[in-house]
Amino acid sequence: MAAVGIVLVGLLAVLVLVVVRSFVTVDQATVAVITMFGKYRRVMGPGLHLKIPLIERVHQRVHVQNQSAELAFQAVTADQAMVNFSAMLLFAVADDSEDTIVKVAFKFVNSQSFMQALVRSIEGTIRSFVGTIRQAEILSLRTEIVSHVKEELDAVLLDWGYHLLDLQINDISFGTSITQSMERVVASQNERTAAENEGAALLIRETKRAEAEGAAIKIAAAAEMEAARLRGQGVAAFRREVATGMAEAARATEDAGLDPAFVLFAMWTEALRHVAENGRGNLITLDGSPQGMQQTLRQMMAVSGNFDVRAAGAPEPGAATGATAKATGHSSSSSDRPAEPTADAPAAGAVAGWYPDPYGVAARRWWDGSTWTDSVE
Repeated sequence: MAAVGIVLVGLLAVLVLVVVRSFVTVDQATVAVITMFGKYRRVMGPGLHLKIPLIERVHQRVHVQNQSAELAFQAVTADQAMVNFSAMLLFAVADDSEDTIVKVAFKFVNSQSFMQALVRSIEGTIRSFVGTIRQAEILSLRTEIVSHVKEELDAVLLDWGYHLLDLQINDISFGTSITQSMERVVASQNERTAAENEGAALLIRETKRAEAEGAAIKIAAAAEMEAARLRGQGVAAFRREVATGMAEAARATEDAGLDPAFVLFAMWTEALRHVAENGRGNLITLDGSPQGMQQTLRQMMAVSGNFDVRAAGAPEPGAATGATAKATGHSSSSSDRPAEPTADAPAAGAVAGWYPDPYGVAARRWWDGSTWTDSVE
């Protein structure tokens, strides 16, 4: 009886074990691959399933969720520059169909072999692309590198039952020497750009300054021209007033029975006084010799003779009135002077003064330095 009981208990245990091993639970986003005696039989989707105990077994559970992997490798450019790549790979099972699941389950011995093949394929594809371009172009070709990898590996990965979702190139770096040289190139380019900008700014500044200076010069020139015109008008007005005053003084002197030369003498002495008061020098030199004084008086008398005739409103020289002749003591009538002189004029460069009358009308006639006048004595 005891032996029978033991046998029954053993059979019951085996029966329980068989029943338990007949149920299979498959997780969400997972597909179970079932084999029987080592040969593929079927696949099981997520949920609770029955299988033949001890005959069927779960060969592999295939996850259809997205998977990622980190890549770090080096490549050589066409100009023999070493480039360091750091990338992130995102991939997944192409779909959950039976054919795709069978490919994923039986193409490789295990998942480690698949990952090694995947990583090496991607690295090789990138290396082959980088080997055709120059180091200076690498940084601007991230998108082209990713597109090249997808074009080259999409068909291969589909044959393996997978699909490449994305390839993110996180970092592209170079060796220390290349990095330093690139930094120097960038720095020199920045300096050149800064110099060009500074030069352009300086050119604009100088151009505007030159334009402003030119405008200022034009304004100053116009103002100076206007000022000169006004000064000329002032000088002209001053001279007119002086001439008017001298004429009035000459007429008043003549009406008083005085010699008009007194006006010139007064003006001469006033000029000397003005020079003495306003001049910076301490000495006024005059020719005090008898000849010098006589020459000065003669010149003043000659000028007074001409001035007296014009200031008194008399006709031009050659038609002086008797009153004028009486006041000056000279004969100014040109009716007594022949048309042409009977003697030669003074030598060239002769100073103004009294010389023998070349017309023979009087004893001496006044030479003003360039021609004979009507003043005689």
